[in-house]
Amino acid sequence: MFTDFGFPPNAERNRALVEERLAELKEVGGVAETLRVEWRQGPRHIEVIDMPVDALYYNPGTHRIRAQRSFDTARDRLLTQDPWSPEGQDYLHYLLQAKPSEPDKRDSDFDALQESLRDHQQNEAGLITREGILVNGNTRRAALKELGVTSIRVGVLPASCTWEDINAVELSLQLRPDRRRDYSYINHLMAVEEQVQLGRGLDQIAKMFHVTRPSLERDQWILAQLRDLIARSRTGRHELRLMDLERSQEKLAELYRAFVKEQARSKERADLLKESRLAAIVLDFAKTDVRFIEPDFQVQYLDRLLPDAVKRTGAPAPAAVAIPGLNRSIQAAGAKVAAARSLTDLLLQARAVEVAGDKAAPAELASASDTVASIHAAFNEAITVAGRDLRLKKKRAAAPDRVTDACKDLEQCITDLVLARGNGSLDEGAFDDALVQLRGVMGKLVVEAQRSIELPGEGLLWAIAAAAGEGSPA
Repeated sequence: MFTDFGFPPNAERNRALVEERLAELKEVGGVAETLRVEWRQGPRHIEVIDMPVDALYYNPGTHRIRAQRSFDTARDRLLTQDPWSPEGQDYLHYLLQAKPSEPDKRDSDFDALQESLRDHQQNEAGLITREGILVNGNTRRAALKELGVTSIRVGVLPASCTWEDINAVELSLQLRPDRRRDYSYINHLMAVEEQVQLGRGLDQIAKMFHVTRPSLERDQWILAQLRDLIARSRTGRHELRLMDLERSQEKLAELYRAFVKEQARSKERADLLKESRLAAIVLDFAKTDVRFIEPDFQVQYLDRLLPDAVKRTGAPAPAAVAIPGLNRSIQAAGAKVAAARSLTDLLLQARAVEVAGDKAAPAELASASDTVASIHAAFNEAITVAGRDLRLKKKRAAAPDRVTDACKDLEQCITDLVLARGNGSLDEGAFDDALVQLRGVMGKLVVEAQRSIELPGEGLLWAIAAAAGEGSPA
């Protein structure tokens, strides 16, 4: 829902200045510059005037930086308590220049805007209320202020403008299909959520945002998962923030598609897929890596690689869970899902402490970093193996391809031996140990191959003889 922030302290002075400059336009006559906006379900052309940059106020409810406000909780608290104070307005000024995914860094898009304003001046007018609140053009005002420009061209909304109007007009302007700088991904999700909370139907919202209804349903699901992750990351004074997942748009969209497809077959398998992929997304693995994670990823690949320090057995999963207020129960998640959630929770809480940085105690931060690093290493190796297996499955020739891969490795080994002989760098003991291991693996391979193949060919006959220590068959 939108918030009514009231009026800034200089509202009366700005109203008088706006009325004075609108009156000057009428006295001059001629063709005045106007700006077209969507006003209360219909188009309206409003007059454009010049206003002092320093007289205007940033909109504390702007969707552009809503998620990024959590970057500095102390400054955000001041902004919430008094959005019109110099401290609150300074924080908005800072965030408007910052990179959405990393607010501690300056945004290159802001620098490009500032360069454009320096070279070409202001091409498009901003938009204000008569009290001097910027409805559109917050970033432009920040750039002009940085450049030391004293005046900004702005359209003026009608005197009856409310905070509901401010919210609606900002969205309508931002969602026009033009070259306007888009909201960041998380702020887009929050803007959709706000429209749902205002009671608008998905079809109406889809029309506003120029998207399809299925894409809105996907966005709602994704934001719900992100909020759940944040709640699960809460540990003491620390928790993750929505902005910490700003760069995960495509990975989350692919997760939604895979989850829906898997859920049609098995809810448990869908939940297993979701937990493992969400953990990989939090660990910031590439989209191509996350694709290798299937429902059996944790059981088949990850569990054996996790260090004992991060393994959690947890309490046994209950058979059923009661639904509060409905006097009904549903089947609880299985032990596999409970174990997957437990690992994800551990990761989320450790990551929350890592993100807190200096705000966390040194020992707590070191422990969290170790936890994240060990889980990342296990995921990295498991994803490598899972990716190789998936590629083999697609070829429908897993066993032959593994032998072929082993042959390629042995061919490379021959080259390595030649090079090592030339510079005397061969570790003979380690090489002998590896050959002993090869002998053991060959024995197991031959046993399983004999069980699987009724009529051995030339290759298997050789392997049987080699494993038995008989050399090549006659």
